[in-house]
Amino acid sequence: MKSYPPEPFRIKTVETIRRISRKERETALAAAGFNIFGLRSDDIFIDFLTDSGTGALSDRQWGAMMQGDESYAGARSFFRLKEAMSQIFGFKHFVPTHQGRAAEHILSTLLIKPDLYIPSNTHFDTTEANIRARGGRPVNLVIEEAADPAAFHPFKGNMDIEKLEAFIKETGAENIPLGMTTITNNATGGQPVSLENIRQTSEIYRKYNIPFFIDACRYAENAFFIKTRETGYTEKSTLEIAQEIFSLADGATMSAKKDALVNIGGFLAMNDDDLFQRAQNELILREGFPTYGGLAGRDLDAIAVGLWEGLDEQYLEYRLGQTAYLVEGLHDAGIPVVLPPGGHAVYVDAGSLLPHIPRDEFPGQALSIELYLEGGIRGVELGSVAFAYTDPETGEKHYPLMELLRMAIPRRMYTQAHMDFVIETFKQIAERKDSIKGYRITYAPKLLRHFTAKFEPID
Repeated sequence: MKSYPPEPFRIKTVETIRRISRKERETALAAAGFNIFGLRSDDIFIDFLTDSGTGALSDRQWGAMMQGDESYAGARSFFRLKEAMSQIFGFKHFVPTHQGRAAEHILSTLLIKPDLYIPSNTHFDTTEANIRARGGRPVNLVIEEAADPAAFHPFKGNMDIEKLEAFIKETGAENIPLGMTTITNNATGGQPVSLENIRQTSEIYRKYNIPFFIDACRYAENAFFIKTRETGYTEKSTLEIAQEIFSLADGATMSAKKDALVNIGGFLAMNDDDLFQRAQNELILREGFPTYGGLAGRDLDAIAVGLWEGLDEQYLEYRLGQTAYLVEGLHDAGIPVVLPPGGHAVYVDAGSLLPHIPRDEFPGQALSIELYLEGGIRGVELGSVAFAYTDPETGEKHYPLMELLRMAIPRRMYTQAHMDFVIETFKQIAERKDSIKGYRITYAPKLLRHFTAKFEPID
């Protein structure tokens, strides 16, 4: 098995982690209602719950934070971020937010009304929940190859262009206040979207005068995939590719906790003057003044530096190489994974690994529990717990494309030895996979139930 590229950094601060005993893990899991979100971080050995805000800051980011201007209005930190935003994304306006879901909330509040439809390649959980909270209908139109974990397609996160136009014609553009694309496509395996597909998507939205917003959480990883996989972009820098991507959109939401390499922050960007004014008013009501948006000045400075570091191609080669190493190691061990390797995370096909567990007994949740019990490793279910829903009109139950367990790798955190430990843990789980049981929900909220739901094992 190949080694991934060496880390393009040196480690000069370390944090102690420990692996508690199996008995202690069993006790902790029961106390958490068999929901890995409820576990204490002290009880986790390797934490792959999310890559959102969990990575390590660089020395340059720490240095920038020391220069943070904490003025309530007009802080220098805001203008340093504004300069980076202008050079990378090129939108006319932006407002900072405390994280991505706050940007989604503001956008949804301003544009979405009950029974309006918002198409995307695939909406992720908080985007979908913010749309539903406003009475809107999120619609996923990813290409068919995304439903096949073993299918090799270089841009498996692509929008199905024919389905998109057919949906707009059938629904009526007047019933679609905005359209989106998520890069990379998190819910279907962290798979990238090609620039050709983004361009075609933009052309369709503009043909019908539908504002086009990009969910840009992992835009830098997506840009590197375009550079290495899409014809005509080998000689383009990731910055140039990013600039071209965003030139095709009317705006973007972003959780800076991903590809801006920070622990907190996000933004909502747009070109429309009127929308910007309304967004500022909403921001003041919910988040803070438009030049800080719920963040400290030091956080704004960390984002300004992190946006550039996230585009560094040596870092991106290492980042995507680490993910590919874990995917290939699991695949070689016979563990079904989503192929080809995506960007920020490894997705295990829990439905295929545990075919004896039906979808309404949540194979992804069962696998997340076994992963913790066996190795003290925390991943997250991205299957029917997170994404199944009942149609409010027909009462029909809708299931996601796949029953997945996601292991999102924090940036600049874990080593090759940690990846090898994960592979060995899965081998041990696979040896007794037929004995693993499903789970039932004992409590769940209406939206985003996977965060706080409680479960019990089915005997």
